[in-house]
Parts: sequence; C-alpha cells; structure tokens
Amino acid sequence: MSGVHSYTVNVLWTGAGTSGTESYTSYARDHEVVVAGKPAIEGSSDPAFRGDESRYAPEELFVASLSQCHMLWALQMAARAGVRVVGYSDRAIGAMRIQSVGGGQFIGVTLHPQLTVADEVDEEAVARIHADAHAYCFISRSVNFPVRISPVTTIVAAPEQP
Repeated sequence: MSGVHSYTVNVLWTGAGTSGTESYTSYARDHEVVVAGKPAIEGSSDPAFRGDESRYAPEELFVASLSQCHMLWALQMAARAGVRVVGYSDRAIGAMRIQSVGGGQFIGVTLHPQLTVADEVDEEAVARIHADAHAYCFISRSVNFPVRISPVTTIVAAPEQP
C-alpha cells in the first residue's frame, strides 16, 4: 500500500452562458466535478460569492473530505481495537476567514463524530480511536490549520446473532 497514489478529477465549467466572463455578474459559477466512472457532483461557488445554493461549494466538499477521512480511519482503528461500531455520523463545521482584499483561508474545522457501539467501551479506548484516526488521516495531515475532534459515543444493545 505504500508509495504514491494519484487522483484524477476533472472540473468542467458549465456557467459560461452566452457572454462568458464579460463581467463579474455575466456568468454562473456552475460546474461539474467528474471522476471517471462515477456520478458527477454539481458544484458552484458559495452563495456569498454569486453561487447557486442548490449545488455543492468547494468549501463544503473540503470540510466533507476531512470528515470522511476521519470516519474511515476511525472505523479502521475501532476494528483494530476490537470496538464494534454499528453507526457513525458527524456534524463537521469549518470556519473560513475572508480578507478585505478578497482572499481568505480556513482557520479551523471541528468534527463532531458520533460513534454508536454495540458493547460497553471505555472512553479512553474511544479517545485513542479518534486520536489515531486523526494522526493517520491523510487530509488532516495535509492542512495548515487545526482540525479539532469533539466526539460523542452512544452504546446500544448488541444485535441478536442468528
């Protein structure tokens, strides 16, 4: 599994209309994110920047990628630790600062992962799962701002085995 992995994503602008970028208000920010063999993702800019609110903004997808990466590592770490996770959800919140000159950057993301486990588990084990997931997540290791984890664990009765 070691080595370099490559990811090809095609982005196609679909918002040229009849006049293209004749002015800042003359074009739509609509586009499609396409990965070969997968459904397209309809994108636009954030509505604050003249985007279509019914489409995904790159900032939303960026925050989602941090959440997805943490989830996938947390599930792997739980399996390794013998913790039986039967449900997972997250409410990820990203904060971005916009500068007066128009640029900006993310200043932090907080993940609120909720693990649902089938058996009693101590909070130290859950904390280790999240710490290890955070340490291994490729995306959180690649950003230059803090990614905070604020987990919740719910224990449910183990499902009956057939």
